[in-house]
Amino acid sequence: MIMIAVAFLLSMILCLLFGVPYIDFLRKKTIGQYVKDCAPEAHAKKQGTPTTGGVFIVIAILISSIITLFLAERFNNAALIILITLLFYTFAGFQDDYIKLRGHANDGLSARGKLLRQIAIALLPTIYVMMTNPYGTYFSVGSHMIDLKWLYPFFSVFVITGASNAYNLTDGLDGLAASTGVFAFAGASIISLYSGYHEVAIIAATVAGALFGFLKYNKPKAEVFMGDTGSLAIGGLLGTLAVMGKFEFLLIFLGGVFVCETLSVIIQVTSFKTTGKRVFKMSPIHHHFELCGWSEKKVVAVFALVAAALAACALILFYLTMRGIF
Repeated sequence: MIMIAVAFLLSMILCLLFGVPYIDFLRKKTIGQYVKDCAPEAHAKKQGTPTTGGVFIVIAILISSIITLFLAERFNNAALIILITLLFYTFAGFQDDYIKLRGHANDGLSARGKLLRQIAIALLPTIYVMMTNPYGTYFSVGSHMIDLKWLYPFFSVFVITGASNAYNLTDGLDGLAASTGVFAFAGASIISLYSGYHEVAIIAATVAGALFGFLKYNKPKAEVFMGDTGSLAIGGLLGTLAVMGKFEFLLIFLGGVFVCETLSVIIQVTSFKTTGKRVFKMSPIHHHFELCGWSEKKVVAVFALVAAALAACALILFYLTMRGIF
């Protein structure tokens, strides 16, 4: 538990330190966000806000993870695979951001191109866990173990790419992805620690710490956005940790806010294409609440509280599983 605290605090401090020079660099180079025309009118004022803040988030995660893992003598192949996967997702997200900035628009990689990159990257931890973990192809619901056999690779890739895209969709308001992510990764860290996946627990703690530090610059009114560089990478990392730490089922609760954001988009698109009517005023659902009159701060605060409650539910279910009750 001490190493978990060290990982959290070190990552938070590094993120706070790296943020100042990186944001100054972005401002000098006028590297700012382009807002979509379909976004709520209130978002027009966000035009030009520095983006790609995910760069210093990921750097803080990598440095603090490596240091803490070595101190805890937990720097193993599993940790290396996780960190490499994070890097690959970061590069994919940065490429998307770069195309947007170069084209002076909010259209980056094509949906197909982005998805293919996500799937290819997700195969790395998927293959590793199947080859090294005796329960690599198992999916557990509480104390019930289900061997998915040859279906597991599809399931694992779905979990990782789904988490990456879901987190990316959530990153639409100042502080929303960061605040909800803190609770998701903190819960993942505790679950992994008591499951015996110490390297997963340490890395999850560094992400929680980095996101907590990032809130200093990303809370309303944001000084910087994490961009796809951060959201694709952090979401992909959450899915990767779930696969490597074998808590895929609990990810539904840990990432409950991200799941709801994704479902709102699916429901909206399906309803509009089949009936011509919209279920929500706008999706993802955080925009719906904005258009209902909620302030941005209120939406973020409520969603963060929901994320905290869902993380607590995940921990309770994990405790019941460990006790053999669930």
